[in-house]
Amino acid sequence: MKRLYLFLAAIVFVAGTAISQTLKVTVGDVTYLFPSSQTGDMPYSNGTTVTIMEKAFNLADVTAMTVDETPVDDSVINVAYDGTSAKVTVAGNIAKYVTPVVSGAHVSIAQSVDLAQEITYNLSGTATDGEFYMSGSYKATVVLNGLTLTNVTPVYSGAAIHIQNGKRIKVKVADGTVNNLTDNAAGTQKGCLYIKGHGEFAQSGTLNVTANLKHGVKTGEYFQMKNCTINVLKAPGDGINCSQFMLIESGTLNLNNLGDDGMQCDLDGLTSTGITTGHVDEDTGNVYILGGTINITSTAVAAKGIKSNGSMDISGGDITIKTTGSGMWDTTDLETKAASGLSSDIDLTISGGNIKITSTGPGGKGMKCDGLLTVTNGTINITTSGTLYYNNGTTENTNYTGNTDNVNSNYYSSPKGVKADNGVEIGGGTIYVTTSGRNGEGIESKSYLNITGGHIIVNAYDDGINSANDLTISGGYIFSRATNNDGIDANGNCYIKGGVVYAVGSTTPELAVDANSEQQKKLYFSGGTLVALGGLESGCSLTQTCYSSSSWSKNVWYALYNNGELALAFKTPASGGTVMVVSTSGTTTVKSSVTVSGGVEYFGGMGIIDGTVTGGSSVTLSQYTGANGGGGPGGGGGRPGRP
Repeated sequence: MKRLYLFLAAIVFVAGTAISQTLKVTVGDVTYLFPSSQTGDMPYSNGTTVTIMEKAFNLADVTAMTVDETPVDDSVINVAYDGTSAKVTVAGNIAKYVTPVVSGAHVSIAQSVDLAQEITYNLSGTATDGEFYMSGSYKATVVLNGLTLTNVTPVYSGAAIHIQNGKRIKVKVADGTVNNLTDNAAGTQKGCLYIKGHGEFAQSGTLNVTANLKHGVKTGEYFQMKNCTINVLKAPGDGINCSQFMLIESGTLNLNNLGDDGMQCDLDGLTSTGITTGHVDEDTGNVYILGGTINITSTAVAAKGIKSNGSMDISGGDITIKTTGSGMWDTTDLETKAASGLSSDIDLTISGGNIKITSTGPGGKGMKCDGLLTVTNGTINITTSGTLYYNNGTTENTNYTGNTDNVNSNYYSSPKGVKADNGVEIGGGTIYVTTSGRNGEGIESKSYLNITGGHIIVNAYDDGINSANDLTISGGYIFSRATNNDGIDANGNCYIKGGVVYAVGSTTPELAVDANSEQQKKLYFSGGTLVALGGLESGCSLTQTCYSSSSWSKNVWYALYNNGELALAFKTPASGGTVMVVSTSGTTTVKSSVTVSGGVEYFGGMGIIDGTVTGGSSVTLSQYTGANGGGGPGGGGGRPGRP
């Protein structure tokens, strides 16, 4: 009698005259919606099955078949969670292509290989023990529409949402909604929200992620985000992890309580042994940040705020990163590794945005890259306060105070502000760097360093600005102070051709500006405005005339004049080398103990240009020949930068 009733209901539906009728076929917790305008014939076979829009139903499995005027959105599947149960509704036009299975609030939907159209999965409601698992081979959209999923007893996966689909998956965090995902610590999933393929996150809702096993959000291919807010509240692994590339266009990322990196982009096809398998995408391992707000806090050992296994390109956005973790011994590379705010295995390019990085752990760095660092715009503020970290594989010391000159450089990590292996190019932007830990250099290049513009303020424990090879300054505003070494130090030739340079070195034998004269290198000064407290490298070549004073007063404002016009008003620090060397393009004079008002502040308040100067007394200057260093007998040492 039940089968006959269901069959008659279908006949009534087809023959009825009502407009926009919908046949609803319910099988357990899944309801299929067939609009009258689409159904056509519904073959009834052997008294056991009925086929509607090519979807065959075993009548013994049908719970109900009714007709009403429920509107149907084509190509949409709705999943509504309620405590420990879930209800699924499927649009009739895609019914034949999907196989939903519901077990309590654990929902699995398999897409047929014959599917050739995009399905939208609309997820809503709250499950105290549930999950969403989808598999297939065609792109899809997943809408998080006020969803709370906690996976307590995994049925299909330990993830809260697991998309086993290698295509593009657009995740819409619905406008005005708050969504919460929590995974299970006993599963095997790679992320609380896992997408095997491309993940594109959009719209302006909020997604809160609590990961208990590994990553917060993991995509097997690229990760793209705009407009939405993603809060990773906890993750034993990375907050966000992907392969191919990572693209942040807008929105907000807040990543906290992490067991590893904040954001990491791996090389596509790279195995744990470092060997690539299969096709490696051309745009792989790269991070692109165009805008948005990113806040990352990581306490993990040697963790990175943002890590790219390829290159990193930042052109906008507000980025705040704090790392507090200590260093570690890497048993594969046989060297120490330390935390870093930004870390790129190839090049790091910054052309915009506001970046603030704080690193407090032993050996921690602000920014590092294994390739070329290029800065053309934006604001960068870096503070490192960690100690010197030592580890030789058997012995660890998080506050090493021994002499490192004869120690294998792989055994220790210094708390630097900026470090780049293949060169540094600075042509614009504003860069503030402060380091206070032992061996903490401000900006270091393991190759050449070239400054053509920008505003740079460095206060460092060790060298303020250091290059392993030639260092060239031809423009910009540069303040570089070292409390325990050279203000500016080139281990090749040092060329100052222009710009406004204010360098402060430590006491004898350190210098304000140093070049590697021990290896027959020189300081070549040919132009610009120069103040050097601590003197210049001995034997320097001076194309533009320099002048010196054998002493200067601490914490006093001075005025530097070029042909009687104020070139720079500068305040002296609380310590530094004895000799003051100055130069302008014309006749150079100096006044001390002046009062300065107005103008534009530079160098973190240590310099003023276009100000008004009153009072003061003239400083006696003598022409500086470059015959001696001025920092002490023989000048500086040209000591190479620290690891």
